[in-house]
Amino acid sequence: MVIITLQRDKCIGCNYCAEFAPDYFRMSKKDGKSVLLKTEDKKGFYTLKTPNYEAFDPCEKAAKACPVKIISVKEI
Repeated sequence: MVIITLQRDKCIGCNYCAEFAPDYFRMSKKDGKSVLLKTEDKKGFYTLKTPNYEAFDPCEKAAKACPVKIISVKEI
């Protein structure tokens, strides 16, 4: 299981996450901030749990590239 979390409120709209992991992240046309696909807001955190282990590498690259460090990726 791979768990990806985005703290969207702190996003600065750099677009790295959407470049490194386009299957999981998009940039919002409304406010220019990152959107973690197929998730809902829970007190400012968006979390995706997926059994797809292929999600780990691109999302880990996105997390490392994020200048404000608002993406976390765990493998359990």
